[in-house]
Amino acid sequence: MAALLVGVAAFAQQEEDPDVVYGKDLLAPGTVAPDFTLKDIDGRSVSLSDFRGKQVVLHFWASWCPDCREEMPEIKATQAAVDPAKVVFVSVSFDRKWEAFASYVRENALGGVQLFDAGGKKESAVGAAFHVQWIPATYLIGPDGRVQFATVVFSKIPAQLTSSLAP
Repeated sequence: MAALLVGVAAFAQQEEDPDVVYGKDLLAPGTVAPDFTLKDIDGRSVSLSDFRGKQVVLHFWASWCPDCREEMPEIKATQAAVDPAKVVFVSVSFDRKWEAFASYVRENALGGVQLFDAGGKKESAVGAAFHVQWIPATYLIGPDGRVQFATVVFSKIPAQLTSSLAP
């Protein structure tokens, strides 16, 4: 009976994990991260491959997304805690309007590389390539361009980042 209760508790805990529900289709570790090119907040073209050789935290979000807004302080704190020579934060906004994206980035002093995907979440080729069906979604991509970890819960990233940077 005790084993049954432990199994039920483990199943219930797994069911509550947003990654099990919303992140199950994200790219698996070891997958080569698809390259893409989008415009940054200054209108320059930026490609994911520009960051080969560095650890990349790739974050998908939108200013209209309450969960995305809630995670921003933790993202900023994590970004401030890592060596920018080793780790780059690349964020892809699914806002439909440039003004909404740019305004939110500037008002909230978001750092890293801020990119705009006018396709929005539903029509984004980049989002489709990364199997993003829920935002926020975050990938940890290694210096070799391969996915190391994927989640819809940013709070899981700092521990993964720390372990991936360990000697």
